[in-house]
Amino acid sequence: MRLSDKHILFLATGFGSGKAPFFPGTFGSAAALPICGLIWLLGLGFGTPFAFLLITALVIASVVIAEEAVKLIGEKDPSCVVIDEFAGMFVTFAGVTLTWKVALAGFLLFRFFDILKPVPVRTLEKVLPGGAGVVMDDVAAGVMAGLVLQIGIWVVG
Repeated sequence: MRLSDKHILFLATGFGSGKAPFFPGTFGSAAALPICGLIWLLGLGFGTPFAFLLITALVIASVVIAEEAVKLIGEKDPSCVVIDEFAGMFVTFAGVTLTWKVALAGFLLFRFFDILKPVPVRTLEKVLPGGAGVVMDDVAAGVMAGLVLQIGIWVVG
């Protein structure tokens, strides 16, 4: 089943959150939080392996949707496309117990690494084409944020 252009853009813009007049990535990351909570709840019900499988499927779907959105919009990495922030946030919270404090810390850590774009993140953005380049740099930022978050939880908890 092929999604219409309208549906692709709705998903790519994070249900419209990417159309915020300023800081669309931050709005997109915030919009992803309820879905992160849902994934965490599903992990409680179906087990952690299911949650990791779901996150993997969502990242792959994000690449496909970002690829189509890039073609429709005609820009390499349009700021309104925030499905990459969703993918990065999903990865950030993989394997953690989601509380409001963890959610806030993970959100801030992800935004830090996504904005800073350390070398591995920046490199992925440049070398991967299309939707993969749009999404995988945020996935890498999510991995970094998730590792720091896991360490922080271990140290504090």
